[in-house]
Amino acid sequence: MTLTNQQRKQKKRETILTAARTVFAQKGFIGVTMKDIIDASGISRGGIYLYFQSVDEIFMAVVQQRANHTYDTIKQAVTTNPPFAELFAEYLAGHADRLLHQLDGSLLRPMYEYYFTHKDAATYAFQQQQLANTQATIEMILQLGVRQHVIRDENLADIAANLMFLIEGMSMLALTGGISKAQIDQQFVLMQSLLPFVNA
Repeated sequence: MTLTNQQRKQKKRETILTAARTVFAQKGFIGVTMKDIIDASGISRGGIYLYFQSVDEIFMAVVQQRANHTYDTIKQAVTTNPPFAELFAEYLAGHADRLLHQLDGSLLRPMYEYYFTHKDAATYAFQQQQLANTQATIEMILQLGVRQHVIRDENLADIAANLMFLIEGMSMLALTGGISKAQIDQQFVLMQSLLPFVNA
């Protein structure tokens, strides 16, 4: 099948982002150069600069792509109308697994390195958007519970924000000092106890 020019461009952009994500996961953010991404993607310097002007720009695109993927995955799951408790537990278990077993291959360290080294308004806005994306993903799951008459439609934005901040805090602990499965489980149980269950 012959690709259109737009499809070829999109495919090359995806190749760059996939390679860059691997590089960032391995080296963090601070140690990555454009040459690292060029070498990993197999695309020439000129070819990459047709799409991105800097390592910063590539990194932001990688993070946004990941956020979009997470949101779309949850959105797709919600459309199949699984039991709320099952999807919520699966979402929390995914975070627990990431914090306990997947930090080495994640974007967590490069993200904090990026935020610590960029203190401008644009970076602040980008960080706030990532937090908002996480909160929106959680709210989408909670709304499933409302539609299934499992939880009441009360303070869901606040609850989603609390869970988002809890996940961020545990992420920082996991990255800098470690956090145990028991601690994660305890916090998630406490978080679930705050949900406004219909029969509570």
